[in-house]
Amino acid sequence: MKRTLVLFLVLLLVASSLAGCKSADSGKIRIAVAGPLTGDFAEYGTGFKNATEMIAKEYNEAGGVLGREIEIVSYDDKNSGEEAASIAERIAGDKSIVGVVGHFASGVSMAASPTYQEVGLVEISPSASHPDYSSAGDYIFRNNSLINVEARETLEIASEVFDAKRVAILSVKTDWGTSTANILKNDLAKEFPVFEIVAHEEIVDGTVDFSPTVTALNAQNPDTIIVCAMYNILGPFASQYKDINPDINIIGFSNAYSEQLIELAKEDAEGIVLPAIFFHNSTDEKVSNFVSSYEEAYGSVPSSLTAQAYDSMGMIIEAIKASNSTDREKIKEELYKLRYNGVSGLTEFDSNGDALKTFNWLVIKDGQFVEYK
Repeated sequence: MKRTLVLFLVLLLVASSLAGCKSADSGKIRIAVAGPLTGDFAEYGTGFKNATEMIAKEYNEAGGVLGREIEIVSYDDKNSGEEAASIAERIAGDKSIVGVVGHFASGVSMAASPTYQEVGLVEISPSASHPDYSSAGDYIFRNNSLINVEARETLEIASEVFDAKRVAILSVKTDWGTSTANILKNDLAKEFPVFEIVAHEEIVDGTVDFSPTVTALNAQNPDTIIVCAMYNILGPFASQYKDINPDINIIGFSNAYSEQLIELAKEDAEGIVLPAIFFHNSTDEKVSNFVSSYEEAYGSVPSSLTAQAYDSMGMIIEAIKASNSTDREKIKEELYKLRYNGVSGLTEFDSNGDALKTFNWLVIKDGQFVEYK
């Protein structure tokens, strides 16, 4: 009786193992997307997930790639470096995954990228802007501008749009915010002798009452303020500053490009200018089709970073097609050759894996984003 029971259990384990192997070897091309799906930055990770699933569905409805269906495998890194490092180990160890779109914040992306590089697995971050991110190795790409490139755009806006003479900086106390402010003040400002950086204030993310910051900045009599923060900071800050100085000029960054910026600041959003790679009201048919499809599917307007996630997935898929293979190294090699005309413009990667991008200047006029002419 015991021998029969043991034999039965062994056969059951073998059957279970074979079923698991069959499930894992489903014939699908599996690509991971990783970002914050919960927590304060869930909007961005959700945008990544939505965009990558949307473009995968489009390819699948057209017959897939190499005659196979694309499967998106999503992971919630909670915008935590520790969580991202753990997720990267899981992704890297899964031989069925041939590429990664993610992660969101530069620091979080940099916690994960050494693992992807070690095993030779392509990672494209739609949003990492820290200059050191892509230096992890030749499998690490970004579909986003470097922080110093976008920072220079904000200074050009200050000079060309507002003819600024006295510029102040407000930055959020994160790795990105602090780095961006330091680049503006210490590296780039000397290239713009037409104005002076007269003040810099830092605030913690989630700040609601900006009164002390507004008072400190306004005491230096700036004519223009560059805000190194997302829309959740820029919106209420603009409203509170314009309560005491309605004539102040305000410049944001592309991570503040969101309809929620207008919802938060309302009439005080008027006149805010920011650089962005993607413009959802573009007359380009490819862009308008993407925006309408995304709105129909998810009930919201896609942001720049969502568009960049969509294109990041598209580039991995096109690299698979070009290499006629799901070999991780061959996919990487094709990405360096790629010229991809996506919804966030034409993208090529340089030898560091950094995307070469062109910016639009957007201004909020009559309650909506329009291109600055």
